[in-house]
Amino acid sequence: MPFLAFDLSAFNGFDSDILLYIQEHIRCEFLDWIFPNITYLGDAGIFWIVLTAILMCFRKTRRAAFCSMFALIGSLLLNNIILKPLVDRVRPYEIYEGLVLIGKKAKDASFPSGHTAASVASAVALSFHLRKRWSIPLIIFALMISFSRLYIGIHHPTDVLFGIVDGLLLALIAWMIERRMNRSVVWYQRFTGEKREEQQEA
Repeated sequence: MPFLAFDLSAFNGFDSDILLYIQEHIRCEFLDWIFPNITYLGDAGIFWIVLTAILMCFRKTRRAAFCSMFALIGSLLLNNIILKPLVDRVRPYEIYEGLVLIGKKAKDASFPSGHTAASVASAVALSFHLRKRWSIPLIIFALMISFSRLYIGIHHPTDVLFGIVDGLLLALIAWMIERRMNRSVVWYQRFTGEKREEQQEA
């Protein structure tokens, strides 16, 4: 029996009600084009990985990039490698009568939402170092990716809710790791430019 399967099945009524409501009252031709494309940007964390790589190229945004990188690695390890196989939750379109999946079926387990966790983890981690005019749109986009998983019917709402909480915690841990490195690791200080700025001020 999959770990936690009984506990999560208790939420099936709540989950199915939300997914069927979205299908019946929110889905439309325009959004049927928008949200599958938004969810595609979250596949394998590609948007966040590319953004992190770009930010790594500039000294002023390297701390933000490292923070995001730590958060994404944490999400991969915790969610995709540990929790998904451990919990092994069935996808909602396989068990909720009447729910129609938009797009292709997933090959892995449902819980938690890896798209959500990675997106929230990276966006929030970046927000610790980026200005609000950049961090707020990124957080909004992360939440849009999260909702897209419900819109297309590939995740239970509880998968997404856990992914949001999970992502927030991973972002906080990533920020703590990055801050500690910035205080005590010389090569890191030099790479991010912190050491150079301290010397110039002195």
